[in-house]
Amino acid sequence: MGGAEAKAYLANLPGWELSADGRLIGRTYVMRWFMDAIEFIQKIAEVAEAEDHHPDIHLTGYRRLRIELMTHAIGGLSENDFIVAAKVDSLPKQLKPS
Repeated sequence: MGGAEAKAYLANLPGWELSADGRLIGRTYVMRWFMDAIEFIQKIAEVAEAEDHHPDIHLTGYRRLRIELMTHAIGGLSENDFIVAAKVDSLPKQLKPS
């Protein structure tokens, strides 16, 4: 998938960003508490298993959760990455209040 097409898909996914090399999309969520992050990871895992498309998940600082998606088989982005991103966004989550 080219950069222009990826950017068009990202227009429908506020908060998601295209990596500098254009090979993945990612988003960071700041959760309310550590266990909120763990519960959200479990929900993401269920979506990933159902879609057979698995993101990289990074939990740092006990509540900062980074999700990155790419299609490993092709070394870049496919439509599936954006589908999973949209499903992750639709999951209930407990974010840290602004």
